[in-house]
Amino acid sequence: MRLKERFELFVNHFAEHFPEAETELHYNNPFQLLVAVVLSAQCTDKRVNMVTPVLFEAFPSPEALAASHFDELFPYIKSISYPNNKTKHLLGLGKMLVEQFGSKIPETVEDLQKLPGVGRKTANVIASVVYNQPTMAVDTHVFRVSKRIGLAQAKAKTPLEVEKQLVKHIPKEVIPKAHHWLILHGRYVCLARRPLCEQCQITHFCKYFQSKTPADKPA
Repeated sequence: MRLKERFELFVNHFAEHFPEAETELHYNNPFQLLVAVVLSAQCTDKRVNMVTPVLFEAFPSPEALAASHFDELFPYIKSISYPNNKTKHLLGLGKMLVEQFGSKIPETVEDLQKLPGVGRKTANVIASVVYNQPTMAVDTHVFRVSKRIGLAQAKAKTPLEVEKQLVKHIPKEVIPKAHHWLILHGRYVCLARRPLCEQCQITHFCKYFQSKTPADKPA
């Protein structure tokens, strides 16, 4: 199967079956989404969603974060992975938003990456979800699933390599949703240790499935 055809099948399938795919993080505004995505690094969305309601009530704005200190903020996120570093990141993030960006969430990936705790993946999420820009955030799910399906080359070694390959072939207007399609497929179907091929609806164009021997394929 040609690469172009595989991408077309991928987009057509998910556009039909999951047209409204979106992040599973709970938020009410761009500031809350930014905080939630920073907290979600190496942590589940479920755990983050358990923490953020009380956190957002106590710190509803960049100004509230900027005015806080470590001992005040830490208890709110101590159940999140790497709470020490993330507490420092959020405090620095709040101050930078207030002092350098007028308490507004930056629109560009370049400006977003200036914020403490915000790497390229997080910046791409914000640019995509908040500003509907054609940026592809590559987390562990996107990295794994895109290579398994055959959208990205198996030899791709870094998230940036995978990102470039995906945005090259996915229509710009679809990229924001394609990010969520890959994440959700990896979270619930194409699992890391044992992909649920017997439940998968895209085996007809999945490179991984097609490479399996008949004995390995579900009946």
